[in-house]
Amino acid sequence: MISVEDALRHCLAMAAPLPAETVPLAQAAGRWMCAPAVATRDQPPFAASAMDGYAVQGDPLAGDSFAVVGEAGAGHAFTGTLAAGEALRIFTGAPIPDGATRVVIQEDVDRSGDRITLRAGADTGTHIRPQGQDFRVGDSLAPRRLRPADVALLAAMNIPAVPVTRRPVVALIATGDELVMPGENPQPDQIIASNSFALKAMVEAEGGTARLLPIARDTEAELATVLALAEDADLIVTIGGASVGEHDLVGRVAGLERAFWKIAMRPGKPLIAGRLNGVPMLGLPGNPVSAIVCGHLFLLPMVRAMLGDPAPAPRPLQARLAVDLPANGPRAHYMRARLSVADGLPTITPFDRQDSALLSILGAADALLIRPVADGPRSAGSMVQYLPL
Repeated sequence: MISVEDALRHCLAMAAPLPAETVPLAQAAGRWMCAPAVATRDQPPFAASAMDGYAVQGDPLAGDSFAVVGEAGAGHAFTGTLAAGEALRIFTGAPIPDGATRVVIQEDVDRSGDRITLRAGADTGTHIRPQGQDFRVGDSLAPRRLRPADVALLAAMNIPAVPVTRRPVVALIATGDELVMPGENPQPDQIIASNSFALKAMVEAEGGTARLLPIARDTEAELATVLALAEDADLIVTIGGASVGEHDLVGRVAGLERAFWKIAMRPGKPLIAGRLNGVPMLGLPGNPVSAIVCGHLFLLPMVRAMLGDPAPAPRPLQARLAVDLPANGPRAHYMRARLSVADGLPTITPFDRQDSALLSILGAADALLIRPVADGPRSAGSMVQYLPL
């Protein structure tokens, strides 16, 4: 058995970033922008009013009076030059006219006809947003997975389309004579295939494209037939069939160049990985919790790496342990747990039942408490690492 860390290194070594494609900005949210985006204009592109009020020149005092000579609104600039003693009615977002140095907010003036008079105690702020206050021509946005705020920023930069990494296609293949699809009528000795649906949702939430292929029955010919349907995928994921029984055929597939088999962790010991005819392949355990936990630890990092994430590995957080725990054994243990807050600190409580077949416990969990190999006894109140779910 190899360590979780070594297994992840092997997995990521097979997951190179995919080629780029250009998509319209309206389709870019959630995609990995794979090259810097460079602003083509300043934002704001002109000095702009930050308030509704009156643009004036100088530093007026209470009682000073000004003649109102015009008006400017957003998208409607005043084309003249403001002279001393003159004021321009101006609205938020409108360009500041030449000659103006300050915007007096409308609540601080009295207006009579075409004249305004500054009230006592008026706000002394300039209320002007300088040109380029947000960003300048040539400023760039680094490659990243684009959030809605990033898309807004790109739009303001006047960038209509962006280069993004192609979405990796992940082929998901459940294996086993005991499996039937949801909605079918299982025999007494059969179960519903559930892992594929969780893994599909996880891959797609991470930005990949998941394809559910037919269940592969427990014969070499059947498995080879289904695997052939995945030849055009970027990553092949099998579920089950990677253990040591006579019906566990994944490790004996023709054309598989194995990188490793079995890792020192629970749940998930029988994980296998390698290349199948040149295509990266990950063989997940068949137990539901094992498959999904390994999906978080190995599958999703591979998807992130293929998308171009420079730091695709899981990122543990810290919480305070709520209960005493005995020493851990020779395998890293990823315990299903529940997070809460106590005394302003995140607190974590592992579930009493950790059987790898218990999907209901996984469904109630929002974290995986990490117990390192040979970790000693832990008392309540000590700090531990976890992965959020």
